[in-house]
Amino acid sequence: MKILELAATPSARRVGIFLAELGIDVPRQQLDLRAGDNLTPEFKSKSVNGRIPLLELDDGSHICESVAICRYFDALNPSEQSLFGNTPLELAQVEMWNRVLELNGLMVAFQAFRNLTGFFKDRERFVEAWGAESRERLIEFLPTLEARLEGRDFVAIDRFSIADITGFVLIGFLPRLELELTDAMPNIRRWHASIAARPAIAKLLAA
Repeated sequence: MKILELAATPSARRVGIFLAELGIDVPRQQLDLRAGDNLTPEFKSKSVNGRIPLLELDDGSHICESVAICRYFDALNPSEQSLFGNTPLELAQVEMWNRVLELNGLMVAFQAFRNLTGFFKDRERFVEAWGAESRERLIEFLPTLEARLEGRDFVAIDRFSIADITGFVLIGFLPRLELELTDAMPNIRRWHASIAARPAIAKLLAA
C-alpha cells in the first residue's frame, strides 16, 4: 500500500492530516505535477480523474479523491469518535459542513488559483476573469465560517472532525491568493491556531 501525492498540495495535506490524527503511517511516493507525472498513461490507468492523491492498495486496486481515501481508512479503523461522526446527526452535520467548506471554500480557492496564475495553462483552459470572480466568492464566503465559529471550538460538531481538516487546509491556502485573516475574523483566527496546535498536526507541519 502507498499513496501517490505531492505533499504540499491541499488535497494531499487533507489526507496527511487525517492519517496523522488516526496515527496511521502510509508510505508516500511524491509526484512532479509540473513535469506531468499525473498525465502519463500509467497513472491515468489508475486514477479515474488523473489527479492526486491516489491510494494504491496491495491487491492492485486504487482509490482517488482525498475524502474517499479518508473514508477508506476511517472504515478500516472504526472508532467511537470517528472523524466523520458517529450518530446519525453527527454524520449529517459533518457531511454538511465538509461539503459547504469544499464547494464554497476549497474548490472556489482552487479555481481562483488555477485561473489567476495559469499554473496549468499548458494542459487546461484558464480564464483570468473567472479566477478573479472565484477569489471574490471566497472572500464573500469567509464570513460564513467566521459566524459558524462564534462560541465554537470546532466547525461541524462538538469535537474535531474532517470538516475542521478541510477548513484548516482552506485557510492555509489563502496566502497563495494574497489573502489573509483580518481583525474582522477573530473566531477563525482563534480556531485556526487551536487546530494548528493539535499534537498530530503540529508534528506534521514541523516535518
